[in-house]
Amino acid sequence: MNLIKTPEQISGIRKSSQLAAKCLIYLGSLVKPGISTQFLDDKAVEFIASNHAIAATLNYKGYPRSICTSINNIICHGIPSSNVILKEGDIINIDVTTILNGYFGDTSATFPVGNISSQNKKLIDVTRSAMYAGIAALAPGKYLNDCVGKTIQPYVEKYGFSVVRELGGHGVGVSFHEDLFVYHHDYPHHDIRLQQGMTFTVEPMVNASHDANIALDRHDGWTIYTADASNSAQFEHTVLITTTGYEILTKA
Repeated sequence: MNLIKTPEQISGIRKSSQLAAKCLIYLGSLVKPGISTQFLDDKAVEFIASNHAIAATLNYKGYPRSICTSINNIICHGIPSSNVILKEGDIINIDVTTILNGYFGDTSATFPVGNISSQNKKLIDVTRSAMYAGIAALAPGKYLNDCVGKTIQPYVEKYGFSVVRELGGHGVGVSFHEDLFVYHHDYPHHDIRLQQGMTFTVEPMVNASHDANIALDRHDGWTIYTADASNSAQFEHTVLITTTGYEILTKA
């Protein structure tokens, strides 16, 4: 797949990304103890449909819902359910991907549920800051690993946390998951020189321990947990490489 997007494609990806960002902000405003993750999914469906778009995750390789809702020790791909009720002190990652006029925008954030522990607050703050630090290093002509992996891993580890290695960011825009895998740890064996017109996600998943290992739920085939049951947080933006640096497309 061609990694470089045309101006027309970039315009479409930007609009879809802005819609995804607005949906995420809306869903985040609804997060509170006592609501179900299915309620969030229902509200996402309503919001996205009202903006003449559809959710990319629904029926994607069999995934049964329109967003992902990952609570506490779930790293990603948590499936919304009426049986999963948010509790005071939880943290929840909400992942939204929209398709608007054939173009994709992908974003996520981790939200506190009511009052949370200082450790969970630290985990959220460090993960958000790590993502932005990796994005801030992006520029055409630089290598992706030098920007993202070499920036995010040491930042996270100095706080005693770890970056998930088996999952990462990806090209996005014309399709949901495109070529260009984004490692969030230092991995020089797979690198690419950044060029103007590339669009991809930066989305570190950070575990609140030194253990970066993951475990797949064999029952649903989607939900991925931390191997040691520690909590995990994630933040994600879709970005564009510009002539001089980068643009965060998933900004409302």
